[in-house]
Amino acid sequence: MEQALYGPAGFFTTGAGPAAHFRTSSHASGPFLTAVLALLTSLDAALDNPPVVDLVDVGAGRGELLLGVRATAPPALRERLRLVAVELAPRPGDLPADIAWTDRLPDSVTGLLTAVEWLDNVPLDVVREGRYVRVDDTLGDPVAPEDAAWLARWWPGDGPAEVGRTRDLAWAAAVSRLTSGLALAVDYGHVTGERPASGTLTGYRAGRQVAPVADGSCDITAHVAIDSVAAAVGRAPAVLMRQSEALRALGADGRRPPISLASTDPAGYVRALSAASLAAELTDPGGLGSHYWLLHGVGVSPPDLLRPR
Repeated sequence: MEQALYGPAGFFTTGAGPAAHFRTSSHASGPFLTAVLALLTSLDAALDNPPVVDLVDVGAGRGELLLGVRATAPPALRERLRLVAVELAPRPGDLPADIAWTDRLPDSVTGLLTAVEWLDNVPLDVVREGRYVRVDDTLGDPVAPEDAAWLARWWPGDGPAEVGRTRDLAWAAAVSRLTSGLALAVDYGHVTGERPASGTLTGYRAGRQVAPVADGSCDITAHVAIDSVAAAVGRAPAVLMRQSEALRALGADGRRPPISLASTDPAGYVRALSAASLAAELTDPGGLGSHYWLLHGVGVSPPDLLRPR
């Protein structure tokens, strides 16, 4: 999985990038960006408006979220932002010079660290009948003790399972860089008692779900054991909620604008209708609205930040 996604010919390190194959919350644009800006504005105030505010996007794709914030942040905030994309793919040639591009986590973050649909692409092992499953779907070596311990706590039972220990370690490492501020992971997930009986490993190519073939031609993804990830960070208490709840708290609204607006301000009505449509997509419980938001605060209270200003 690691080679298929991040190797020299991997899905994420070559080609046009994730946006050409599937739609994430950050690609749904307007309302998600508005919510992130509202969160960032609240965080900036909670940190007493520091001279430099970091916005670090882990698994940045081609920098879509950072570009959106750069373009729409109010000047008083924009001039203090330090924008950092953490991504294994090569730097896009047209990316503005003031967006840093790196394949490593920063040593220190004061501000907001985001990971939008990153954890579901952190490579993991699949286990069946007490053994690892090979790429050709045959059974390989017995499960190692550390993975067996993770399974016993987080995914007990005899059926197929996806060992999320690598995601726990990856997220804990990311949050450990937070000196002061907020870490936010947004992803598909499940919790204890609701683990899918047959697992979630799958592939995506050109907007369609396909078999997870490990040859670099498709995205290979598995939903995140989000409660395990949350528990892996001991230094910062976790807040876990659905995306639909978080976006509404931050001002995203999927309701249609009043039809009377069409006669008084036709252009405004069209803009409002488009924004409502995007917000409805992001909060749809059968789609992107079912994403989990996992927040960890260092020196700030996540619930206090989840209010529009």
